[in-house]
Amino acid sequence: MSDQPEFTIGIEEEYLVVDIGTLNLVSKMPPALMADCAEELGTQVTKEFLQCQIEVGTKVCTSTRELREELVRLRSTVARIARKHDCLIMASSTHPFSFGSTLLTDDDRYLDLAEQMQRIVHRLYISGMHVHIGIPNDELRIDLMNQATYVLPHILALSTSSPFWRGDNSGLKSYRVSVFDQMPRTGLPPQFHSYTDYMNHVNVMVDLGIIENATKIWWDIRPSWRYPTLEMRLTDICTNIEDSITVACVFRCWMRLLYRLKMQNQRWREYSAFLVQENRWRAQRYGIDRGLIDFGRREMVDFPDLAEEIIELISEDAQYLDCVEEINNIRNILKRGTSAHQQLSVYNQSIDQGRSNELALVDVVRFIVKETLVGVTD
Repeated sequence: MSDQPEFTIGIEEEYLVVDIGTLNLVSKMPPALMADCAEELGTQVTKEFLQCQIEVGTKVCTSTRELREELVRLRSTVARIARKHDCLIMASSTHPFSFGSTLLTDDDRYLDLAEQMQRIVHRLYISGMHVHIGIPNDELRIDLMNQATYVLPHILALSTSSPFWRGDNSGLKSYRVSVFDQMPRTGLPPQFHSYTDYMNHVNVMVDLGIIENATKIWWDIRPSWRYPTLEMRLTDICTNIEDSITVACVFRCWMRLLYRLKMQNQRWREYSAFLVQENRWRAQRYGIDRGLIDFGRREMVDFPDLAEEIIELISEDAQYLDCVEEINNIRNILKRGTSAHQQLSVYNQSIDQGRSNELALVDVVRFIVKETLVGVTD
């Protein structure tokens, strides 16, 4: 497979910005904060829809070591600059209690989105993580996208970090997904016969003036419009940076697994969105706590068993891409729980100690802020 894609990798992370004193989301981004970030990070840092959000993107990476160095540099730089402006960053897909007081970013793109979506956009107090895998061939990107939807719920379950919403335990490990699903053109992508078939569908929307290009298609996985990559968008942002890298490496290894199968005239069975959606819901609701459906065997399988199957399936790819340790970190996630589990644990401990609901939620924010920088700053 000398002509195989490099499977380069990049990560985009969206951080929430909180006031250092109140731990509430900032209502307005300090003007100099973004300017200072841009001075050090250039185009690797951008505004987001709300002024309490900031997005970073790694460079195109060819190795796991390079990816980690990039992500550490980005998180640490933004955190340092934020603190200079009396702010903190948190890598969590929702804020446990703060909601509704942040201004929209004054940018034509976001203002146009707000006009189109009306009240829906005022619920977008959510942040995610996107993983790009370099696959230059258009047809190959579509082929792998069709097959990759099967594993997306499994990856989502490993990333969950949004159990709280507006001061309440939502009962979901990823409440963020339920919020984003209210937007149009979200969820699992349809199956496409070819890249031409995909572009024909996109062009219908463009020609009607509904969207200007495919950046306004927000599926769980999509061919990136800006880069020759397949972009996975379903996951929550991981609070612990090592978990972020693990999630990204699982997706990268899975892409290479699918490519290996293709080179052997094999392929992963493509299941309908109807079936995959059920696993997607279970991952959103339970995370790693309950099993997912094995459609081939037609039975529910405990998540730890599924995780071991994934580790075994991509073991060759993890060796090739030099990320065996990162893939094995799946077992650590299962042992200690995702950020969602840890947030709930902090909250319950605080309640057990007699603290009020409000103070317990503040304790959760303190945990998230601290965990965001574990392994990132000295």
